[in-house]
Amino acid sequence: MSTSFNPYAVRPVAEAPLETRTDFVRKTYTHLAGAIGVFAVIETFLIKAGFGLATLRMLDASSYSWLAVMAGFMIISSIANKMALSGASKTTQYLGLGIYTVAWAVLFLPIISVAMVKVGPAVIGQAAVVTGAMVLGLTAIAFTTKKDFTFLGGALKIGSFIVLGLIVASILMGFSLGIWFCGAMVLFASASILYNTSSIMYHYAPGQHVAASLSLFSSVALLFWYVLRLFMSRD
Repeated sequence: MSTSFNPYAVRPVAEAPLETRTDFVRKTYTHLAGAIGVFAVIETFLIKAGFGLATLRMLDASSYSWLAVMAGFMIISSIANKMALSGASKTTQYLGLGIYTVAWAVLFLPIISVAMVKVGPAVIGQAAVVTGAMVLGLTAIAFTTKKDFTFLGGALKIGSFIVLGLIVASILMGFSLGIWFCGAMVLFASASILYNTSSIMYHYAPGQHVAASLSLFSSVALLFWYVLRLFMSRD
């Protein structure tokens, strides 16, 4: 009889020998960099193929379109995360990371398209550079201070429900959340990066680098989304 894999049933990376910890971190961030690279390639292809503007027209057709997109993204994210955390084959885990990366690329299509048309392509590069610098800084803080930031998990969970509620309300009632919300979300995403950076050491086992890279990718993508929104609000 088969059983589901429990990531907490084995010793976490933090309790493993130094060589194992180093190898795990190297593999996790290599896969994170790979996912970001694949995301950029897919996004570029979709934009050049004209899918960005087509997506905008589809979303403009109904105020409920974004709700459908969000619901679909959440379902796909849940499935991809379970696949990446699975104790099954590496192929299944990589497939989960791949599906998740594609889902984020599709979700980014509208905002990237608007940024290119209304502000210019340069703003995307600027937001990417700032996001990258913030990620490096936050990662350095998490690793050099050796502080366990997993205590942020409860607050982040509550905050995610509040954020989701505000976003749904704004879509249904037709109001803009504004620049202050974007600023707050940058802080939220930054806290999420600190949490996930600690979490991969304390909540993941050696060999789960694919799932760890997926969790980090989600926080980096969220940060990039709202940094880009802030840059777009200047014009």
